[in-house]
Amino acid sequence: QVQLVESGGRLVQAGGSLRLSCAASGQTFSAYAMGWFRQAPGKEREFVAAISWSGGSYHYADSVKGRFTISRDNAKNEAYLEINNVKPEDTAVYYCNAVHRFQIPTMPSYPQYAKFGFWGQGTQVTVSS
Repeated sequence: QVQLVESGGRLVQAGGSLRLSCAASGQTFSAYAMGWFRQAPGKEREFVAAISWSGGSYHYADSVKGRFTISRDNAKNEAYLEINNVKPEDTAVYYCNAVHRFQIPTMPSYPQYAKFGFWGQGTQVTVSS
């Protein structure tokens, strides 16, 4: 079992930046690939970004490429999502996800395997225009 706790969500003005954090506990953090998803009001949860267990491979949704950066610190058992030039359409609850690295054949396949992993409770990001 992996416990995930997101933080860093807040009200931010369009054009600003923020960094979300995901603190993991319960299992060996470096054994898991990590992902971020988001769910906007009235919409389905969507994939945002994923990072391999080592931090050496990444995958981003096309809609966030160039503005979002995923990273991790295995020594701190944390994953991060940096969002730059935030837009009103980034308003959503952001969820952290962990899937064991042996379950992920490739990083682009991460969204398909997230359902087999663990989820945090989410952190709210609200962007004002």
